[in-house]
Amino acid sequence: MVMPHASSIYWTVAMLDDFPDDGNRYEVIDGELFVTPGPTYEHQEAAVRLYRLLFPYVEPLGMTAFLAPAAVLFSTRREVQPDLFVLPNVNGRPPKKFGDVGVLTLAVEVLSPGTARVDRTRKRALYQAEGVPEYWIIDVAARTVERWRVDSTSAEMLRDTIVWQPIATRPPLVIDLAAYFQTLTWE
Repeated sequence: MVMPHASSIYWTVAMLDDFPDDGNRYEVIDGELFVTPGPTYEHQEAAVRLYRLLFPYVEPLGMTAFLAPAAVLFSTRREVQPDLFVLPNVNGRPPKKFGDVGVLTLAVEVLSPGTARVDRTRKRALYQAEGVPEYWIIDVAARTVERWRVDSTSAEMLRDTIVWQPIATRPPLVIDLAAYFQTLTWE
């Protein structure tokens, strides 16, 4: 469950350094602290299987896919850890940290029972405000992907396929969502 930390403190990214390495995910969005327990096996399986579909597509395009935990620092008051994200390479090489690039090409969150509200509201608004071209919310229980684009006012609900074309002059990646959801062993 994502829990905003109840306090009157205006949280900054620098304050995250004081937290223990205890398996929880600590994120700050506009001064509010969100604490999420470590992901379940099922959650990680969904993220890893999607990563396996994305990585061979993005690598020849000069991009790299990453899995959490990995910090995406937008400002001193905005740091999140998307479950999966894609960054452009820097000088032909994968970036060593988000600050080397400063932009996301794609952000993906896999819903957990307690993360839906934050993923669909606070994180969506953050990714849109930061100019992330696409944000996908994977809902394994509903077997859907909610796709948000930077200028969307509502989600595009996808059940059959998702077509992603980060570079207009290159062929798109087409993911068969039914096949993807079938690969999840706990479904």
